Amino acid sequence: MRIVTVDAFTDRPFAGNPAAVCVLDAARPEWLDDQWMRDVAREMNLSETAFLYPESDGYRLRWLTPSVEVDLCGHATLASAHVLWEDAHLSPGGQAVFHTRSGRLTADRRGEWIELDFPATIAVGAESPPGMTDALGCKARFVGRSKFDYLVEVATAAEVRELKPDFARLRGIGARGVIVTAASGDGFDFVSRFFAPGSGIDEDPVTGSAHCCLGPYWGQRLSKTEMLAFQASARGGTVRVTVKSDRVLLGGRAVTVLRGELSTCGTGDRVSPPAPRT
Repeated sequence: MRIVTVDAFTDRPFAGNPAAVCVLDAARPEWLDDQWMRDVAREMNLSETAFLYPESDGYRLRWLTPSVEVDLCGHATLASAHVLWEDAHLSPGGQAVFHTRSGRLTADRRGEWIELDFPATIAVGAESPPGMTDALGCKARFVGRSKFDYLVEVATAAEVRELKPDFARLRGIGARGVIVTAASGDGFDFVSRFFAPGSGIDEDPVTGSAHCCLGPYWGQRLSKTEMLAFQASARGGTVRVTVKSDRVLLGGRAVTVLRGELSTCGTGDRVSPPAPRT
């Protein structure tokens, strides 16, 4: 079975956010086994591995980190759509339709960009969990809580870029992760970083789903519906953000960097670990 690694939200290799993509055959039930998917995601050791197979008018899509299955993931959805078109599972002008834990999602080609249609996740003002800002090493202008994450606004883009969080202390905050953000210049409306040690990822390079929260937040503050964002991780990535009522359109580019073949393609192929030494 083929497995493809794609760098998402970038137009060059070794930047953006890498995701592994497995297009499965629904007629092979051993490929749909939950434990097998967890094993593959742990083996790939990327922030997300996407598993998809034909279902109804589109594809069932699941996203797994090395430790947990998540409810929404932007970069692995963008990577999945990229693979469907590049490997001719879809016609060049066809829409990618995904059935997920977060409902029906779509992806469309817009020239060299791919546009995802995702649900907005609004951040509501909230008390900061004890020790969170200390663990981040920042002073918060605003703290909010969305369906998935905490959102922290700080004073400057430079402060976002210079953060050196204490990841061990962040693991117990009781959310998928923490988005830290600030308004920006240099051609971008805002910058952000995303930390999710409790989900097995200390820092995610580019987080599409975080922009489902960032888009409405900055759209209201900047009085804009269309924005250009930069996620300031070491790899870095650019996201076009358009807010439309209760939906957020996320635009990004993608680059295939690796194609391989899994030689272990089911639970029956799993090798038992050796017995512990006495």
